[in-house]
Amino acid sequence: MRNTTRMSEILAEMIDQRGSRRAFAEKIGMPPTTLQSMLTRDLSRASVTNVVDVCRELSITVEELEAMASGEHYEPETIAAHHEGEQWTEEELEEIERFKAFVRLKRKDKEQ
Repeated sequence: MRNTTRMSEILAEMIDQRGSRRAFAEKIGMPPTTLQSMLTRDLSRASVTNVVDVCRELSITVEELEAMASGEHYEPETIAAHHEGEQWTEEELEEIERFKAFVRLKRKDKEQ
């Protein structure tokens, strides 16, 4: 069974780490009220398209979100601690951001 409430919490944490929820919603072309509803209720009421759009902007897949929510071990393909001044492809930078978000979530889970 999917833990859609935990998935909402994870998305909220990842979006909040980036800044304003309103700005995030506007960036992906979603009404801020729709995003807020997704984040404060469980995702079972959200449209698939909206969930995919949010995940895509956060550089994670829905499958990765499900794995994080269920506590499964998620192993990113790229690990980078420092990349200032180096040339990275857009795909590599997205993978680095996903890894950073994952590490932050693990840290928060351990603190609870």
